[in-house]
Amino acid sequence: MKVLICFVILISMVGTQSPFCNAVEKPLEDSRELQLQDMLVLQLLPHMRNKLEEVYSHVFTVPVQPDIYPYFVDVKQIERVNGFRGFDFLITLDAHPTIGPHIPIGEDVFTYRISPFGIELKKFEHLKGPNKNDFPSNYQDLLK
Repeated sequence: MKVLICFVILISMVGTQSPFCNAVEKPLEDSRELQLQDMLVLQLLPHMRNKLEEVYSHVFTVPVQPDIYPYFVDVKQIERVNGFRGFDFLITLDAHPTIGPHIPIGEDVFTYRISPFGIELKKFEHLKGPNKNDFPSNYQDLLK
């Protein structure tokens, strides 16, 4: 009986602890703002993929195109450049590109200007690249 009580207490304590991966606050339900951000990210993905292909081309031994999934992109900031109801925006995105079966290869920050004249990459920051020690052994030969 004592073992059962200890087990129940242990399970209740573990069940209430939030894992480390949830330390970053993610939305738990849909909202209009989240829908609009997701639509915007979808429109920017081709631009992001082109830049990532250029940046990561020197990292791999064979032509490997990094991929980026919308759920690995966080909108960090959106700013209206010319005030209320101005249609000139700066959007900053934090992205975690992958290769193969979702193997993370780095972290990158993109800042785009979106205006009536189109989409322009204003700033790109490569925060970290692939670490050979973090790669699965059967993918390590892809890294230079």
